[in-house]
Formats: sequence, structure tokens, C-alpha cells
Amino acid sequence: MAEIINVSALNRYVKTLLERDAVLDGLAIRGEISGFVHHYKSGHYYFSLRDEQCAVKAVMFSKDAKRLPFVPENGMKVIIRGRVSLFERDGSFQLYAEELIPDGVGAMQLALEQLKIRLQQEGLFDPAHKKPIPTEPYCIGVVTSATGAALQDVCNVLRRRWPLAKVLLSGATVQGQLALKEIPKAIRLLDEDGRVDVILVTRGGGSKEDLWVFNDEAIARAAYTCKTPLISAVGHEIDTCILDLVADLRAPTPSAAAELCTPDIEQIMGKIKISQQNIDKSMQKRMNLWYTACKKLCTDINMRTPKKDIEQKQQIAQQYQQQISRAVQYKLQLQQKRLQAAAALCAGLNPYQVLARGYAMVYSKTGKLIESQQPVKVGETIVVERSQDRLRCVVDKIDPKEGNLE
Repeated sequence: MAEIINVSALNRYVKTLLERDAVLDGLAIRGEISGFVHHYKSGHYYFSLRDEQCAVKAVMFSKDAKRLPFVPENGMKVIIRGRVSLFERDGSFQLYAEELIPDGVGAMQLALEQLKIRLQQEGLFDPAHKKPIPTEPYCIGVVTSATGAALQDVCNVLRRRWPLAKVLLSGATVQGQLALKEIPKAIRLLDEDGRVDVILVTRGGGSKEDLWVFNDEAIARAAYTCKTPLISAVGHEIDTCILDLVADLRAPTPSAAAELCTPDIEQIMGKIKISQQNIDKSMQKRMNLWYTACKKLCTDINMRTPKKDIEQKQQIAQQYQQQISRAVQYKLQLQQKRLQAAAALCAGLNPYQVLARGYAMVYSKTGKLIESQQPVKVGETIVVERSQDRLRCVVDKIDPKEGNLE
């Protein structure tokens, strides 16, 4: 006869069996969401995953749900990565979802639209946040694959249009799951480096799936928090991603991005040449005017002799010089007399001059001057300062001024 056990023991045993099965740990299951419930207090997602014939209960805890860039909906086809176990209290067999990926174009597009709405509400697309692109950058940072055609397109345009600029590459994978971590990291590295004037995030054309990585929320937030002006140049002109909406400027292609952030050196050289020609013409015109004026002045000088006028001006200047010299001498003497009188007055008020004549000053032991009307106690220590020394004394007796010294 079989051993009799209770329900708790049975559920615990079944749960242990399920969790020990390696096949049921780390599953990837495709299905359609139904009965979706978002428990707002706990943040957990509860739903069923079904196909044409069967269904299984599923739960995604809040710590995993917070990482989703979209909110699941009924009818959405998804791929769930997670594990299978038993909810011991109710004996419910269920799927514990750790990752939820939209499956199919419709589900991916719905998740993208949800993410767009959320980021727009947070202000990531606000034009007021967009920074101006420098017109003559000295150093250009590029986030792309080191072996991709996009980097070569950018370098070719820079060599032709603005060879003065340096290129600083922060290499990153530009498609697939690895790109979700590498691209935000590459943006932050260039932004924190401090050498670049503008950052280009770019890759060449590809399928919609190849370019889908640039709709990722982490990349969008890295671009939004970037303090350096950032240009998005992903795919071709018809391709638009979330990074395009967040970036300070969107370029249709990598080559166009390089053109939008640099001037044409040929045009600048042409403008410089025209400016040089205008300067030369202006200088020649001014030299002609000065030559005419000098020629006229020489003619005027030759027509009259200025010697007499110069002598009269010299006499007047000498008279002014003598007057100024006398005034200065008078002022100097007056100030010297005032200074001597002030010095004599200060010398008379100098207490140390008084000490030199045989007088003394009395201080308390704390260094405070004892005035003539200030009382002194018997036994109090006082300091008598004379011109050459200080006497530390103790008051033995206090006699009236009219009394005799004993």
C-alpha cells in the first residue's frame, strides 16, 4: 500500500521535480498573450500564453517587467524566456517569464509605438533639448563598426570636404543583441572623453530587422543624456528609428551626416580668396588717397615757411613750463611744512616719548592699560612699563595721593 501524504507534500514534491529538470529551466516559448492583468500595486504581470490548442499560466515579476520597453497586450504574439515551476499554494503549473520579446512585425511595431509615446511624454523628443551642431569641428567622434562601410563613407567625405578634422572612433556592434550594450557604452565613452566636438552614430543600410536595434530605449537615453551634440545616421533616408527622434540632428545616410557637420573647404578657400582680393583693393585705394594727401601737404609746406610760427609756439611752451615749475615748487614746500607740523604733533602724543622723559605706564597682568581713575586692589599684580624695561609688581598698600611714601 502506498504511503499516505498530504497535499502540501505532494505539491512540494512536484515543484522539486519540475525545478530539477534542466529542460524546463531556461525555456524559450512562443505563443499569444491572453487574459493579461497588470497588478499595479505589486507591479507583476499575470497572463496566459496560448497557441491553437493549449494554454499555460504565466507570471512576470515586477523586477523583470520594469525592463520591458513596452506593455504587453492581449493578442500580442511573443517569445518568452524563463522557467517552469509549480505555485505550491494553489498547485498551479505555470511559466515564470524573465524576458519577453515581441514575435512578428505586428507585435514589434506595437511595442515600438508604445515606447515612442512614453519617451515623447518624458520629453526625449523635445526640440528645446536639441543642441546646435558645430559648423567647423576640430574632432569628430564616430560610433559604428570598425569594419563597416559607414566608417569609410564618413572618412571619405571628411577627406574631401574638411580634412582639418580628426576622427575618433568608438567601435561598437551595430546590429543584434550585443549592440544593445555596446552602442550606449560607445556614446558615453566619447561624451566623457572631452575631445570631440560632435558625435556621429551611424551604420549603413539594411533590413528593418537589422536596423531595429536603434529603436532600443537604452540607446535613446544614452543619446538624450549626451552633452556633446549628436547626429543619428542610420540606414537610408526612408528608414526612421527612435534614435533619429532623440538625436540633435538626423541625417539620411552616413555620408550626409559627415556633410551636415562640416563645411566645404573649397568654398571656404574661395571665400578667403575673395576676401583677400577685397583687402588688396581696399589697401590700394587707401594708399592712393594717402599719396594724394601727402603730395598736397608737401605743396602747402613749400608755399610757406613755418619757422616763425614754430618759434612763437616754443616761447609760449617755455612760459607754460616755467609757470608749472613754480606752481609745483610752491605746492611741494607747502606740503612739507604741513608734514613737519603733523610729525611734531604726533611726536608730542607718542606715549613712548613720555616714557623716555621718566614717566611710566601701568598695565594689569592681562595687558590692559590701567587708567588714573581705575581702582587697583591690594595684592593685585600689575606691570609697570618704563622706557627701557617692564616691572612686574604686587600692590602691597594703597595710599592717598596726599600721603607720604613709606
